[in-house]
Amino acid sequence: MKKILFICSQNRLRSPTAEVVFAEYEGLETDSAGLDHYAEVPVSTEAIEWADIIFVMEQSHKRKLTKNFQPFLKNKKIICLDIPDDFEYMEPTLIEILKKKVLPLLGTY
Repeated sequence: MKKILFICSQNRLRSPTAEVVFAEYEGLETDSAGLDHYAEVPVSTEAIEWADIIFVMEQSHKRKLTKNFQPFLKNKKIICLDIPDDFEYMEPTLIEILKKKVLPLLGTY
């Protein structure tokens, strides 16, 4: 079972969409969080420690994550998907982009 954490700014559109989409895949356990103080579900050290792979939506998220959680990121794989904040929750175009970018990185799909 691969544990995947998806991170965006507010945990309202991109990362929750990714969490729902990839939860449907066998062998994957998913979660999502946001880096902003007012995020629906703020990133926690527990979520970071739980995850095998962390996907962030933008480079700025990777920088902020590294700055704020450096001690907990040792040996963690952090991948930036370069998906801008231009989509609604569960928007078909966003789902298509997520699948195209994430599935090849997971190896078995």
